[in-house]
Amino acid sequence: MMRQMREATKPIMLFTALAFVALMVFEWGMDASGMSSGSVGEIGTVNGDPVSYDAYMASYRQLYDQVQQSQEGLISTQQNREIEDSAFDQVVTQILIQQELEERGISVSNQEISDAAQFSPPEYLIPQFMNEQGQFDVQGYQSFLASLPADQLLILEAYYRDVIPRGKLLRQVTSGIFVSDGELWERWRDQNEQAEIRFVPFDPATRYPDAEFTITDVEAQAYYRGNEEDFEVPARATVKAVVLPKTPTAADTAATLERARELRTEIVEGEDFAAVAQRASADQGSAPLGGDLGVVSGGQMTPQFDSALFAAPVGQVTEPVRTTFGFHIIEVMERWAQDSVRARHVLVPVERTDESEIRLLTLADSLEDMTETLTVEEAAQGVGATVTTLEISETFPFVAGAGQVPEGADWVFEEAAAGDVSPVFETDQAFYALELIDSSPAGVLPLAEVRASIETTLRLEKKLERAREEARDVLARVRGGEALVNVASDLGLGVRNAGPFTRVDFVPGIGRQNAAVGAAFGTPVGEVSDVVTTASNAYLIEVVDRIPADSAAWQAQREGQRASVTAQLEQQRLDEWITALRASARIVDRRSEVLQQPGEEAPIQMPMGF
Repeated sequence: MMRQMREATKPIMLFTALAFVALMVFEWGMDASGMSSGSVGEIGTVNGDPVSYDAYMASYRQLYDQVQQSQEGLISTQQNREIEDSAFDQVVTQILIQQELEERGISVSNQEISDAAQFSPPEYLIPQFMNEQGQFDVQGYQSFLASLPADQLLILEAYYRDVIPRGKLLRQVTSGIFVSDGELWERWRDQNEQAEIRFVPFDPATRYPDAEFTITDVEAQAYYRGNEEDFEVPARATVKAVVLPKTPTAADTAATLERARELRTEIVEGEDFAAVAQRASADQGSAPLGGDLGVVSGGQMTPQFDSALFAAPVGQVTEPVRTTFGFHIIEVMERWAQDSVRARHVLVPVERTDESEIRLLTLADSLEDMTETLTVEEAAQGVGATVTTLEISETFPFVAGAGQVPEGADWVFEEAAAGDVSPVFETDQAFYALELIDSSPAGVLPLAEVRASIETTLRLEKKLERAREEARDVLARVRGGEALVNVASDLGLGVRNAGPFTRVDFVPGIGRQNAAVGAAFGTPVGEVSDVVTTASNAYLIEVVDRIPADSAAWQAQREGQRASVTAQLEQQRLDEWITALRASARIVDRRSEVLQQPGEEAPIQMPMGF
């Protein structure tokens, strides 16, 4: 028991301390002016209540750390901007929740805190008190609570004072959600009932020649006037771009190859392969296993890896093998046949060296300096880069080599005039700078430019109507006693088979969740459906077989399904509620006025959401 208590003490301190920090930030940490001790103060308001700098920075640092831990490269300026916005949104949501708690008069009594502390431990603690039978050891947990010093009990109390009211609010927001047996069965049936069909697609786009369908000026103009929103275009701009890619250079590749050769030499000279893989391999799946890939069949790996793998003698360490993932050092441990081996490897990815990274950053700094006084072409020449001229749109700004460039687009469409040169921006893929040549605002394309696409659309509609007529004729013959396959053969129509499939599956030749799939489940077995049309095709469907959903299996899992579906609906309701709260709130964001370099503040952490 003492060991169990010692193991649990650290998790509870971490978990409750975070909740305690949140409580201090939102309830105790600010005076009437919104200022905290040593803080910048308020950086915005929510319905008149201040958004504190400390709360914002706590949220920012937590999100920043999460993103950094999820990727190897440094966080780009665009990512940092997204993190800042997410952090502000997160704090706004917390304040809105706190305001709602106060408005609804939701509070917590001492008795509720006592009961929760004794019988409802934080979820993080539960695994620490599970016995060998998989049951929660209530007595052990309560003994643990009795051993906590007073200061830690105060922290735990603060946690429950924060969590319990939020739980009450969540129950109020999501009250009334009930999923009936009928709804559950319908969901189960859609995912498990199967149909098998044969069908005739009329394929109007290819079956009927274009020349048989004329589109008049009147028809084209009427379609254009009725669908102008389809021809709206975003703001566009022509720019010159200089890009400094972050991709590894030839020198980086050579350095990586040399590193791979050094690792191979270590192994060949006696170091344990598994130890080298655990220490140096970038393959996170196999490295903990000493690089072991298990049994590998021919064709399972990339062609270069596959060729080296099945050419290598058993027990021999290969020279580094280059693939798109990097350089591999491979050892075949066992071979059972020509196309089945057990192998292990060390992966050394091709990455920029520290020296190469410094050169790139220095180059980006030089480009930044030159774009302040020179054109893009002059600046590019100064750093040995090339310039491309391209068009970008406001809705999808993309520059080859840099990827999507939202920061550059903001500059182009909101700040720049023709001839201006941007500062240097950064994406995950590159550093880049732009020079604006010209731009055009959002608008609607003229009829002359879209006439061809309108004619294509109207021509398909006429073809589809022809297909419906032909399908009705075929259906009449079938219902007159002829077999569908025979009539289709007479008319040169193909007959296809599909299934078994469910209502939610993608059906080759038909698609997903459309009228044709519905007809496959709505038509009795052995019969042919009415003519079914989708956006681009017409079908006749004959149901060959239908396999009903297993009602006994549904009954066995029904309550688990109900809990899962209810949780999904509750989350949906909560998301909608928070969205509505934000839409009706008076939110003022003053970060651009108050903050200079928020990313340099000391890190704090706080929990998010409920």
